[in-house]
Amino acid sequence: MTEKLEMRTKDLTRENIDKIAELFPNCITESLKDGKPVRSIDFDALKQELSDYVVDGPTERYQFTWPGKSKAKLLANSPIDMTLRPCPEESVDFDNTKNLYIEGDNLDVLKLLRETYLGKVKMIYIDPPYNTGSDFVYNDKFVIDAEGYAEISGDYDEDGNRLERNTASNGRHHTDWLNMIYPRLRIARDLLSDDGAIFISIDDNEVQNLRKMCDEIFGEDELVTQFVWKKKQGGGNDSSFVVTEHEYILCYCKNSSKFKIGVDKKYKLDDSLYPFSDNKGDYGLVTLDKASIQFSQSLVYEIKDPAGNVYYPRVIKGKQSCWRWGKNKVEKQYNELVFKNGKVYTKYYRPDGVTPRSLLIDSIYGRTESGNDDIKSLFELNPFSYPKPVSLIQHFISICSEDGSLVMDFFSGSATFAQAVMQLNNEDRKKRHFIVIQLPEKCDETSVAYKAGYVNICEIGKERIRRAGKQIKSSFTQSTLDGKKILDVGFRVLKLDSSNMKNVYYSPDKITQAGIDGLVDNIKEGRTHKDLLFQSMLDLGIELSVPISSIKVEGKEVYDVDNGYLLACFDDNVSESVVTEIAKKKPVFAVMRDSSMDSDSTATNFEQIFRSYSPTTVRKVI
Repeated sequence: MTEKLEMRTKDLTRENIDKIAELFPNCITESLKDGKPVRSIDFDALKQELSDYVVDGPTERYQFTWPGKSKAKLLANSPIDMTLRPCPEESVDFDNTKNLYIEGDNLDVLKLLRETYLGKVKMIYIDPPYNTGSDFVYNDKFVIDAEGYAEISGDYDEDGNRLERNTASNGRHHTDWLNMIYPRLRIARDLLSDDGAIFISIDDNEVQNLRKMCDEIFGEDELVTQFVWKKKQGGGNDSSFVVTEHEYILCYCKNSSKFKIGVDKKYKLDDSLYPFSDNKGDYGLVTLDKASIQFSQSLVYEIKDPAGNVYYPRVIKGKQSCWRWGKNKVEKQYNELVFKNGKVYTKYYRPDGVTPRSLLIDSIYGRTESGNDDIKSLFELNPFSYPKPVSLIQHFISICSEDGSLVMDFFSGSATFAQAVMQLNNEDRKKRHFIVIQLPEKCDETSVAYKAGYVNICEIGKERIRRAGKQIKSSFTQSTLDGKKILDVGFRVLKLDSSNMKNVYYSPDKITQAGIDGLVDNIKEGRTHKDLLFQSMLDLGIELSVPISSIKVEGKEVYDVDNGYLLACFDDNVSESVVTEIAKKKPVFAVMRDSSMDSDSTATNFEQIFRSYSPTTVRKVI
């Protein structure tokens, strides 16, 4: 049976009501919405179901709340009729890259990505507005008119106030910031894999509130650490009382029982600890006898060196010591012992790295100035103020991702994160791929960036990735190209926009006969077949970075997504023979326009053709 694509994000509120209905059917009731009865939750009944005492009404309890929190929760779950439109002309290696650069309000973009990337993102890093009083915060609308969204330009909405400066004198200074960040973090948790983690840069203005919020969203037990990063070296006058030299990076994991953190390979180990070398590498020595461990008589026995000299555990500071190894281990690993100066030693080799530390005070993690230097080295000017240093972001990526990991930054700014991923892949020869999201905030007309020709922040970010990719590739030698992985320094540009579908697609019952007479089809003017393809991919949960190619079948363009996983044709006048050729390829999904059949006969036989040649194919129409 051919089904109609939803072409909108899921209504998670409705799904959650369905789940509660399965567990507590007595908690389901009806209420009026816009004058019509709708299924809803009897929250008083639900409270009683979840309590082991009689619930009379509101009770005092430990909680973190603020004005508008309930609406922020609702905003995270509310559906939207929007899409992501591909822009091959602004991309690099569009057909082959697995990296995505997405322009648009990150809340709406995250909603669109939620179903497709649910539980697939290994690591997220964000550097949101710090709420210093001069930062802009997103002025989220509770309901956004999809048709009007097309009018959004840069950092302004249809009312001219998409972003607002959140000054400290604003009576809702903290509230506005919390309402902005809360729904985004809720969706971020959904995107994380079970062994994934999120890193959030913040300063003293909101770190306490952010930590309480993350305790609620991710769980108190999922706090990995609160990193302290030394952001500058030397003096400054940025505080009334003390020089503030640090910022924080909160790290929360999705599931602490599955989360594992990698070693810090940046931290420089003291060479004096590893004064010797052999074919295994640099090593130091540690005595086999120790007085600091719990004494056991069974660990007191003689050991002979190759020359026949006998050794026993020593008396150390008046206390009888014992060997750290038992007899069996000494016999098996005798060749690893070192006899020197009347003592027995074992070797400890220089590790590949050390356990990550919470204090990032060494210069190897970068400073604010080195972040400026990173971007200046690409542009020969500084089009973006105070970007994070590449080395700091690389550190977080390296300890919390692996080969093939998908990593994300949804406050991308100047795209430091994207550059860090590409450079780290080049250094350790791994194939991480990224998704970065940025609202196209307009550059101030007096800024260096605007005078250099960059109208908004996205233009800076995309150009930075292009230049960083060229710089990395220019360092390749023939030896790095031969027999090794070819680095992915491309990216697909996608832009948030209103749905490709006209209102009749979503609400056909509201269209009058006069309206029907004026409709040629249900797709908006100016939308391309690639636009339809990417919205179909979102609806079907297909990753937006998979390979895409096109083939011709009797002159009709058929898109082949992920090597035959999805076949889609949006051309007009599609014949039975074209449908037959598509069915013979046995795709998992097949998508066509409802109005694209060349005759009533083709439309009538569509189902029968697929039943004959590929009965397992899921057929969808738009």
